[in-house]
Amino acid sequence: QVRLVESGGGLVQAGASLSLSCVASGRTFRNYAMAWFRRAPGKEHEFVAGIKWSGDNDRYSDSVAGRFAISRDNAKNTVSLQMNNLKPEDTALYYCAADELPYRSVAPSTKSEYVYWGQGTQVTVSP
Repeated sequence: QVRLVESGGGLVQAGASLSLSCVASGRTFRNYAMAWFRRAPGKEHEFVAGIKWSGDNDRYSDSVAGRFAISRDNAKNTVSLQMNNLKPEDTALYYCAADELPYRSVAPSTKSEYVYWGQGTQVTVSP
């Protein structure tokens, strides 16, 4: 059974930092791109960051570029998201997701390309 389990969310003030983690099991995730998405109340899922299966290429949404950093440890089947200088508009439920296809040259940014999802971890940023 494939599982993605996120952790690290919380309530912080604007300007603070948080680090999210996602532990994957049930599949050889080292061969697949991984990504973080988020969903704010009343809004659709938004791509936040993605990382290639090999870890040597990543991409970010314009809203988080320069503040967030995605990384992965394939030996531990984990992907992390370091979030710095958090803003109230970053408040959302953050999801970890695994790509449907292996060995892509770039992590996709569309939700439909990801087949496995975690339950999410809440990040709340107060003004």
